[in-house]
Amino acid sequence: MPCVPQALLFDVGGVLIDVDFARVLSAWAPLSALPPDELRRRFAADEPYRRHERGELVSEAYFAHLADTLQLAATPAQVEAGWNTIFGPEIVATRRLLQQASRRLPCHLFSNTNASHAREWLRRYPELVASVERIFLSHEMGLRKPEPAAFAYVCDSLGLAPQGVLFFDDLAENVAAAREAGLQAVVAGSPGDVEAALLAARLI
Repeated sequence: MPCVPQALLFDVGGVLIDVDFARVLSAWAPLSALPPDELRRRFAADEPYRRHERGELVSEAYFAHLADTLQLAATPAQVEAGWNTIFGPEIVATRRLLQQASRRLPCHLFSNTNASHAREWLRRYPELVASVERIFLSHEMGLRKPEPAAFAYVCDSLGLAPQGVLFFDDLAENVAAAREAGLQAVVAGSPGDVEAALLAARLI
């Protein structure tokens, strides 16, 4: 029988905020010497991307890497402006479910992110930020999902055994890693997935 959750942990992008790298590539396309198909092919979650999310590579260095890889004739500020177009509307239905559940249990956020993106979404979505107790950011932790140490860090910081944390993420890879680390975890592809899990746990 599953352990009764003592805290809820939510991914951000894809769960609580709509994110889409297609918007980023569209913003960069006029600045690139590459045709759109080649621009899409070259952009990847490569090792510099992962180092950026762990805070091992500062934004300025990562943006220089992008400008070189994607042949962008752009200033760092222009690269960053395009980078931050990833964010779309808040997924309000899921945020309201989080707020409802927060009357019963502490709610926290855990995001693979970077300094530039974090500044942007922390500013743009104040109601979401105000709805949670703690926010775990990969670039501040030096760890990112699906690394086992990332989940251990969060649980240790909360003072909870992993099985006491119910985690929501839109990526199956991260959910599988969370379960391997001992957390209860749900693939949250829609607000309905979150609602079903919270109802099953009798938290709403």
